Order: sequence, then C-alpha cells, then structure tokens
Amino acid sequence: MALNGMEIYKMLPKKNCKECGFPTCLAFAMKLAQGGTQAEKCPYMSDEAKNKLAEATAPPMKTVKFGAGERVYTLGGETVLFRHEKTFVNRPRFAVLFTDKMDEEEVARKIEHIKSINYTRINEEMYVEIAAFRCETGDRDKFLALIKKVTGECSKVVPMIITDSPDIASAAAAEFAGLGPVLFGADEQNYEPMVNIAKQHNLLLGVSAPGQEKLYELVQKIQNAGYRELLLDAGSRNLKAAFDDMVNIRRTALISGDRTFGYPAVAFVCDMARDKMMQLAMASLFIEKYASIIVLSDIDYSIALPLFALRQNIYTDPQRPMRIEQGVYRMGPADETSPLLVTVDFALTYFIVSGEVERSKVPSWILIPDAGGYSVLTAWASGKFNGKSIAKAVKDFEVENKIKTRELIIPGKVAVLKSDIEDALPGWKVIVGTEEAAALPRFLKDYRQSKAS
Repeated sequence: MALNGMEIYKMLPKKNCKECGFPTCLAFAMKLAQGGTQAEKCPYMSDEAKNKLAEATAPPMKTVKFGAGERVYTLGGETVLFRHEKTFVNRPRFAVLFTDKMDEEEVARKIEHIKSINYTRINEEMYVEIAAFRCETGDRDKFLALIKKVTGECSKVVPMIITDSPDIASAAAAEFAGLGPVLFGADEQNYEPMVNIAKQHNLLLGVSAPGQEKLYELVQKIQNAGYRELLLDAGSRNLKAAFDDMVNIRRTALISGDRTFGYPAVAFVCDMARDKMMQLAMASLFIEKYASIIVLSDIDYSIALPLFALRQNIYTDPQRPMRIEQGVYRMGPADETSPLLVTVDFALTYFIVSGEVERSKVPSWILIPDAGGYSVLTAWASGKFNGKSIAKAVKDFEVENKIKTRELIIPGKVAVLKSDIEDALPGWKVIVGTEEAAALPRFLKDYRQSKAS
C-alpha cells in the first residue's frame, strides 16, 4: 500500500540538510509520495526505511528483465489500464517461433526474415527481439543445435526456451545463459526444478496453467518458493479466452492490487491462428491489451511495418508528442539547385510530407525547425512555428551552404508567415506551397518545370 507524505516524513532523519535538493525533509517526503523524486536522494535514510519505501512505492505489476549486454529488455512495471490515464511504460517484444520439428528450409526462411527487419523509425531501431524455441521432439541435442544455429545467425535475438522437461531446460539454460534467455515451461508438475534452474541462472521464468484460477494458485506456490521473476500464461489458445485472460490478469494486479497476478504476460498468437494476416490482427490487439511478449509463427517485413509502428505509437507518452529530430533532410539526390521545403517536427506530419516528396521523384530538401512537436496549425497558433524559428533553423543547420536557390516553400495553411520569414531571412524568397501534402507531387513537378524553362 502506498504511503502518504506524513508517513514517509516519519521515516526520515529530519535533518533538513537540503542535500536532497529540497528545503526541508517534509517537502522531500511530500514529493516522494507523489513519485516526483527517489528515496536514494536522501543520504541519511536508513536501509530499513529505504527497503520499506521501495516495497510500498513499487508498481503493482513487477518490473522484470531478460537478455544480456546491450540487449536487455524490460517488461511489466505498468501502473494504468488505459494509456490516456498516464502512459504505458515497457513496450511488448515480438518473438518468432522455431521448433525442432521444422525442416532446414523453413528454419532458413525465418532466419532471413528476421535478418531483413532492421530499420529506424522516429529515432528507434526496429528489429525482432526474441527467437522462441519450442522443444517438440524431446531430442536435447537437436533442440540445442537449433538454438545455436538461429542465435548464431541472428545476433540481436534473445532466445526463449520453451520446454516442460527440466533436463532439457537445464541443459539449454546452461548453454545459453550468457544471452539472458527466457525460460518458459514451469507448470504444476515441474515448477520446483524449473524454479531452481531459473534461480541458478537468474532467468525470467514463464509459468503456464490451464485457466486463471490454476495459474493464480501456481504463482502463489512459486512465490512461496522464493522466486518472483515471472512471465504468466493462463493457457488459452483461442482469441476470446486469451483476451479475457490478459484483461483479467491486468485488472487483478492494477485495480485489485493483488501482486499474485502482478507480472507481465505472454500471448502465443502462433497457436491461435495459422493465417498470416489473422496473426497480424491478433498481435495488434495484444499490443494494446496487454501482452508483454507476443509470439508469432513468423515476422516478415510486411508484418513488421504495421506492428512496430503501432507499438511505437501506443508506447509513447500521450502527453509528449512524437518528434522527428530537427535538421535539414536530403530527399533523393538533392543538390544545391533542389527545392527546399519547411515543415514541423511532429513525426506524423514529417512522414506524410516526406512520403509525398519521395512520391514526386523530385530531389528536394526538407527543413525541420523546432516547432514543439506540434502539427503545422497547432505550432503556428502556439507561436512555435514562425519566422524567427524558421530563420534560426536555416542558420543553425547551415542551409545556405547546401543550396543556392534562396527559395523556401512553406505549407499553404500558414501562408500568413510569408512576410515574417522574408523579414527574418533577407535575400530569401518564400513560396506558398500546397495546403495538403497529397498535392505536393504535382506542385514540385510544376516547380521544377518552371525552373527549367
């Protein structure tokens, strides 16, 4: 249960030393109760008090990690059911399923798909994070060879070891412990040895049971055994039941405050449908409600694009707009005679504009000033997108060294900025462009033709 400011204040040394950055211990306690600072900021708080505070202020859903080195991923730690209430914290991760019954051709195809997905969208690198390995033959050596082959060729993936055999789990965990794998397969029959394996290698342990009630009981037993680095699966393999499981597990943890279900969950979309597009639709649902790992049969580029874009949009702070990095961007083989367009740093606007510029096949430059991360009209209305900010961007990014035309194309919806920009940029000519991005291809082609004639 969360502590209020006065309860925290009673645990403080009451020195009013100001070393925490606050004028008094009471002010520090009040801010700490609101989540606005950390207990570690107080240099004189006892370890007992810090431990008590950590337990009281921890989110109802435990934060867990897997992976190693630069590829460490965090799951859980969520505090709200709906993104607009605050924000979702730790984005779900995608897994491609491999089994030791697959032939070499199928394995090779999935490896190539994983390797083909490697691109950047709004300053985030997009790639497949997990390769899930399900042992179906019971052949330990064959299973280990499969994991070794895939992880050797796909250096960015973390293995997810799926087996209910403690012997195979132990061998795989020992072999690939350096990659920080997820160990999945603890159930009512084998949870004691599986917990021991997870403890030995400090692994995230996947727990599965047939239904929410049995899963709840199993998690209690594992917690009593002293292990709390868990990933939950209520066993449903059809969409309706799996969706109910996800929602009820999350509501039990966040609304009821029951930490038995306060762990991230996994969705085996690969077992719910065979059709590629149906898996895409299901995965989209579980990004929002509320899977932390989503296992698909395969992820090629056509699947990755919508899934990664949706995940990025959902797992950003709704109070902070998605922004593109400010600068001047070259579109195609633009040179010193190519047109220069300006737009705002709101990511959606940039991608729409840049897409239309690319579609025009007219080599161009796009200038992105600091516009507060807002859309064109919102940035203009708030005073963020104006003659001064645009002129500053021209100077900061040395645009005059890149082009000779001294012409700047502005969005048609802010035509009123024309004179302000020309005043702020002596010697420049401002051209009012289209009101809608869709009209840019025709506009740019006419612009190029007019310059050529």
